[in-house]
Amino acid sequence: MGYAMAIAEVKHQRPVRVVCVTSGKGGVGKTATSVNLALAGILRGQQVMLLDADLALANVDVALGLDARYNLAHVMDGGKSLEDIIVQGPMGLRIIPGSSGIKRMADLGSTERAGLIAAFGALQLPPDLLLIDSASGISDSVLSFAQASHDVVVVVCDEPTALTDAYALVKVLSREYGVYRFQVVCNRMSDPAQGRALYEKLAAVCDRFLEVSLGFLGSVPEDPYLIRSVQVQRAVVDAFPSSKSSLAFKRLHTELGRQTPPSAATGHMQFFLERMLGHGPAREVASA
Repeated sequence: MGYAMAIAEVKHQRPVRVVCVTSGKGGVGKTATSVNLALAGILRGQQVMLLDADLALANVDVALGLDARYNLAHVMDGGKSLEDIIVQGPMGLRIIPGSSGIKRMADLGSTERAGLIAAFGALQLPPDLLLIDSASGISDSVLSFAQASHDVVVVVCDEPTALTDAYALVKVLSREYGVYRFQVVCNRMSDPAQGRALYEKLAAVCDRFLEVSLGFLGSVPEDPYLIRSVQVQRAVVDAFPSSKSSLAFKRLHTELGRQTPPSAATGHMQFFLERMLGHGPAREVASA
């Protein structure tokens, strides 16, 4: 995959941490993890932006009970900029809504995906933390957004298919996209020991067959308050701040903050993104 793109002058120098939250299969709590990590960051004083990068089946706005008039499909059509479609969420969270039910958004070409990521260079107020809630699986869009990020967080639960698909995702990203560093979140755990055991199960397979760094970010417990927060379309960190799951998401954010993001780019799209978001001087970059 190759891109050629001229990068405009960067007007801000503050670097942005870019974290992609993904999963091998749907239904494991990926979006809830993204939303609650975002709000945990705001509670710690960060400026946070959340990109709903499930380009065809977006649901962050629905999860938070928001009315998104415009979305990424309008940006791709050229009618709106990213600034135009930003929705204000709880606690001042800025959300870039994805599209839903538009098949062509799931079939974007590599140049279109690169252009979408390039659009972030025009943001007037860049965040401290950009969280990307990607689609699940190993579609081209998932792999591209993961490659464009500093950190890739893989959410799993204790189901055979969730583990198998998570391994497949890590395998493709490492062998074909040059992404070698991952953080694992184990969701819906009965206790911390179950979370650690689930992580070690996945790590053992990865250590045997892949050359990757697989870290344990932490686990989120089974919690009726988390289920209740989903039903009322609010994040548990916001609706039930003292609940077990809320405290767990805050710990996940703290642990993520302790990790130093890689200084070197892992792929072409991250190479562009770093410069647009203030990691290096603006210049014209071409890749074959």
